[in-house]
Amino acid sequence: MADQRTMAELLRAPTEGYAEAIVVPSILAENFELKHSLINMMTSDQFFGLEKDNPYDHIRWFNKITSTIKYRDVRNSAIKLMLFRFSLAGAALRWLEKEPPRFIFTWEDLVSKFINEFFPPSKTTNLCNEISNFQQRFDESFHEAYDRYTYVLCACPHHGFTELHQLDTFYNSLNPVDEDSLNSATGSNLLERRTQDVLTIIENKSTVRNSQNKSIVSQVKSSDANSSSSSEIAKLTHAVNQQTSVATTAMTDILKQF
Repeated sequence: MADQRTMAELLRAPTEGYAEAIVVPSILAENFELKHSLINMMTSDQFFGLEKDNPYDHIRWFNKITSTIKYRDVRNSAIKLMLFRFSLAGAALRWLEKEPPRFIFTWEDLVSKFINEFFPPSKTTNLCNEISNFQQRFDESFHEAYDRYTYVLCACPHHGFTELHQLDTFYNSLNPVDEDSLNSATGSNLLERRTQDVLTIIENKSTVRNSQNKSIVSQVKSSDANSSSSSEIAKLTHAVNQQTSVATTAMTDILKQF
């Protein structure tokens, strides 16, 4: 059967395909409305999808914020689906807008697609290599090394390394001095202790050393300040003595004229 529409109707832009990719479930609660303050909160720390941006960090931040939002008879997952697009900008927002209409139905599905888009396999491989090849730097304290190591682990939470592998890698990355110090803290060879005990010892050592370093820095700054004050006083005293000497000499010369 021939199409009965007019040319004007046929030339109109289609209305299909403009639906959002995220499908938000029906909200049955009465008088439900998202407050503008919530949307503003989402836009305060948006994810742009840049090379340096970590999607895991963004999901952690987003979960922490949305966990505090409570509406009666409204599931938290529905609130997340409604708010997530407002937390994106730039390339990240363009990615979501290019997804097919009615393509994402659950929060878990959204997280999976988001992570896979902005954390490609190549990034996982690079971070896993960084973990496996980790080494303490020559000018790095124990605390700084451990802090950097845990940061890399958190940057790639799906690294797949067991706790045993993580501890063994960090232990073998240390310089001889810190390695011996760690063994001394256990009273024996660190490898003879249980993994949980080793983790506790490492964390305690990192905390104690960090506190000591802060104390030393404070003492050095205080010493520098005192030294600076003493130096200024000495300079001032010298200047006063010079001026007094000049005045005394001038007065003596004047008296000799009488």
